[in-house]
Amino acid sequence: MELIGTKFQGLKILKHKSFIDKRGDLRITFDNKILKKNFVFEYCTTSIKNSLRGFHFQTKYQQAKYVTVLKGKILDCVIDLRKKSKTFGKIYKIILSKKNQLSLYIPEGFGHAYFSLDKINIIYYKLTNYYHPKYESGILAEDKELNIKWPKGAKLISKKDRNLKTFKEFISCHKYL
Repeated sequence: MELIGTKFQGLKILKHKSFIDKRGDLRITFDNKILKKNFVFEYCTTSIKNSLRGFHFQTKYQQAKYVTVLKGKILDCVIDLRKKSKTFGKIYKIILSKKNQLSLYIPEGFGHAYFSLDKINIIYYKLTNYYHPKYESGILAEDKELNIKWPKGAKLISKKDRNLKTFKEFISCHKYL
């Protein structure tokens, strides 16, 4: 595995190592010697094409996330919500796919969203804290003020995600994470 830095402090890309033969492939998706994090909770989501999820985060019991695509391709997007961060309010986007074998490590203090590009997409998460619904919050992924260029066309968005706060509402409510 290879660890690649970004312009966002703590946000890391990880390039997987794989081994392929006539039977298929084996991909190393995580190595604690490379990314030394204490993950305590894991889950997997399946999203069909044109699904848009997020931006999600917890206001208390924040979670760092390690995101890997096991099948398909997504446009993964994060927003920095950390107090005094040089990149506060800035967006980082990356394509994660089975084919490019990249994962994204997202530190605490970021909102996370993604758009599903393939027919079926399986996304695997490792997290440093448990899910606490009471502290779950988010920012509207299609907030015009964020100026995110999501792929064109109709998007499948949950009712819950359609009712998330705008970035301005987040700032007036929380200021930062």
